[in-house]
Amino acid sequence: MKERTESRHAMALSLATGAAMLLAKVGAWWITGSSAILSDAIESVIHVAAVAFAAFSLWLSVRPASEKHPYGYERIAFFSAGAEGALIIVAAAAIIAAAVEKWIHGIQLEALGLGTAIVAAAGALNAGLGFYLVRLGRRSNSIILEANGKHVLTDSWTSLGVLVGLGMVMATGWRPFDPICAIAVALNILWSGGGLVYRSALGLLDYADPEVASALTAKLNGLAAEHGVQWHNLRFRGTGKRTIAEVHLLFPASLPIGEAHEKATWIERRLESEFGSPLEVITHLESEEDHEIRHGR
Repeated sequence: MKERTESRHAMALSLATGAAMLLAKVGAWWITGSSAILSDAIESVIHVAAVAFAAFSLWLSVRPASEKHPYGYERIAFFSAGAEGALIIVAAAAIIAAAVEKWIHGIQLEALGLGTAIVAAAGALNAGLGFYLVRLGRRSNSIILEANGKHVLTDSWTSLGVLVGLGMVMATGWRPFDPICAIAVALNILWSGGGLVYRSALGLLDYADPEVASALTAKLNGLAAEHGVQWHNLRFRGTGKRTIAEVHLLFPASLPIGEAHEKATWIERRLESEFGSPLEVITHLESEEDHEIRHGR
């Protein structure tokens, strides 16, 4: 419950901060006319929309399972991360378009000192918030919070690119540095958005992470050896919050079903408690003498 409350508070903080940063950056763009600052503001628009959807996804993901959704709603996390990545890609395209349009039709810059100060403050605040969200997301095994944190960090990288561009303009007087840095920032966040979409697709397609497979196999080998049983047909899937694993356990045909079930339950509980991250294990009991015949082998 404490973890859930902290996650909700973190998401609310992210949404409030994103809205405040958007207003600040729009104001800085209005003052300076900088395409780099405009690119930063555009990314913030996308960011606020993404955080709003992430907040809804976080709320939905913790709802209990129902008759129509017996596995719960946790996999909304992958859809949320994918949507956030897609919005980042849209923001990158908008930033590039705005920078090119500004470059073609003339670059007018004013009051760069004030605009730079506003962007610097916004970037520093976003960097701190982003690292906090990523750390909390990894600690709580929440891809929603982690994806949101990475998006916030993307916003801070955008601000850093803006600062570099404006600094170079003020130092050299060459105004094209402004749209050039805006485009460079867009390419960087395009990479970040693509990564989120890719990770989301892997989750929705039930990608079997080799590291998870190796950890489960090692734990199963040890636990099965303790009780002199064999296992096979391990399958697992991630939900964005936990891992659901299925495995077949082989027992002697002469062993009473009650005793075999007791051992299987013991293995399930030990595996879940010792795995290191949220895990649900489902076992299927088979006779070791005839399981190959039963499986048509």
